[in-house]
Amino acid sequence: MAAATAGGVRLLHPRPWAMNLRRTARQLSTLAASLPIENAEELTTTAAAPKPLTSTNTDKNPTAYYPKRGQTLELVCESLAFKGKGLCKVADTGFIVMCDRALPGEKFIGRVTRKKDNYAELRLGAKEQQVHELIVHVGKFSDKDPEFDGIMKPIVPCDIQFHYRNKMEFSFGTRKWVPEEFLHQECDETNEYALGLHAPGFFDKVLNINKCLLQSDSANKWELSFASRLSGIGGNLKPETMIRYRYHMLLIFSVCIPLSVLAAIQDIWRDPELGLSPYDVHSHHGFLKHLMLRSGRNVETGQPELMVNFVTSSYKPELLKPLVEKVATFPDVVSIMNNVNTSVGNTSVGEEEYTLFGKSTIVESLRGLKFQISANSFFQTNTHQAEILYKLIEDCSCLKGDGSEIVLDLFCGTGTIGLTLAKRAKHVYGFEIVDQAISDARRNANLNGISNATFVQGDLNKIGDNFGEYFPKPDLVITGYPLTRFNLPICCYFSRDPNRPGMHLKLIKFLLNLKAPRIVYVSCNPATCARDLDYLCHGVAEKNIKGCYKLKSIQPVDMFPHTPHIECVCLLELR
Repeated sequence: MAAATAGGVRLLHPRPWAMNLRRTARQLSTLAASLPIENAEELTTTAAAPKPLTSTNTDKNPTAYYPKRGQTLELVCESLAFKGKGLCKVADTGFIVMCDRALPGEKFIGRVTRKKDNYAELRLGAKEQQVHELIVHVGKFSDKDPEFDGIMKPIVPCDIQFHYRNKMEFSFGTRKWVPEEFLHQECDETNEYALGLHAPGFFDKVLNINKCLLQSDSANKWELSFASRLSGIGGNLKPETMIRYRYHMLLIFSVCIPLSVLAAIQDIWRDPELGLSPYDVHSHHGFLKHLMLRSGRNVETGQPELMVNFVTSSYKPELLKPLVEKVATFPDVVSIMNNVNTSVGNTSVGEEEYTLFGKSTIVESLRGLKFQISANSFFQTNTHQAEILYKLIEDCSCLKGDGSEIVLDLFCGTGTIGLTLAKRAKHVYGFEIVDQAISDARRNANLNGISNATFVQGDLNKIGDNFGEYFPKPDLVITGYPLTRFNLPICCYFSRDPNRPGMHLKLIKFLLNLKAPRIVYVSCNPATCARDLDYLCHGVAEKNIKGCYKLKSIQPVDMFPHTPHIECVCLLELR
């Protein structure tokens, strides 16, 4: 993705008082370093003393969104980014700039000094640097070791920056949430109902969305787009106004003529004559809870397949009939489902599931295998990059390919990794706590004619002393974080962080006693990944646990552009 133009700013006044503080400032890249930074300015600075913020902007157009070279700006440093640069916002516009030697919380006056491009590379560099620092500081692997450069691999970028998600989940709300700076704008709509993504930090506020640039093209197909009107807010909004909010939202949104499935639903669901109401998370009344869009591809024809899943508080198919009839006219839509969730929680998984149109599953291919995906199936949400990731895992596994080796796949999810390795192994044994995921794994094994894979439901954090009796000693262990693998939560506005605590110490002790020749550790949490690598390689002295593995390689992978998430594929070999 080509980044928009960017530039630099110089702070205007020396501030020696800050230098001692900087020397002790934490140098690790923060999570914000991985956030999308586009249409930004890079700043070079000298120290400046704090002073009252009075506008010193002498530019003839002080409200212009894109700063010009030489322009004076009021800035606020929000966090530290890659290489310790300050991630700063222009006070008047919210435009993001990068500034040397700025500290979080500081307010100062700066001047644009230069322009730079390609902040997509900056984001990638920040992710790679984050992994590097965690491996050194948490994993206790010295970057002074002459072998370290060969162990730490450059991050693998994702060459598809938008429309990469095959699953998006939107929420219905009783009232549209509006960004504070847009509150003064007139609204030409009286209906306050919303369908979109959650506002930052709120479970009960929904930003109305007509088009999402993260979901796949088949779910988001559109024509004649325009960015002159933000749905539910009114007034004229320039594209750069919407881009400004990407720093906070991890999502670009724009409005388009309703030719997408999402926009088609937006076009009619508020009609009072239909009698549809959004679920109120406070009163627990209402019908519509969530709208989930999943996309796959017909393996035989190559044509996209789209599943539309309405999550409701009760089963009333007659209320959904107008929406079903509207959506069913889209040629890519092959499945319309209704999950019924009667609980007061915010989950999209229903206790009951009904097929309203077409079939109950769609199909996707990955590494030459077919996978049936139901409304609640766990599946990698970036299929394109999963091909690359799984190839890296396969290469890391170093299987001979003669069908002589045993693979143990811990936290196997729906078995996608194990099934892709089965053709080169004697047998694959997969374990996963989620029962539905195990059912999907078994079904997909049968779908692909794979008979040398066994999947077992069980909690790996509660393994007993006899756990090793369920399978022969493996030649290869695939492990990682105890979350159904690669099924990150939907990137809704603010990307909600799932619980990824790493492996339980009991399981680490089991692996150290098992002494499999190779372990491939796959994780989307670099911090817990670094900690577990430390335990496996260096042991835990206070627990009298000795490590017995040698770290051979760490490969960061950018699976989800415009989010802070980083995947890591690590190879360990028995010493």
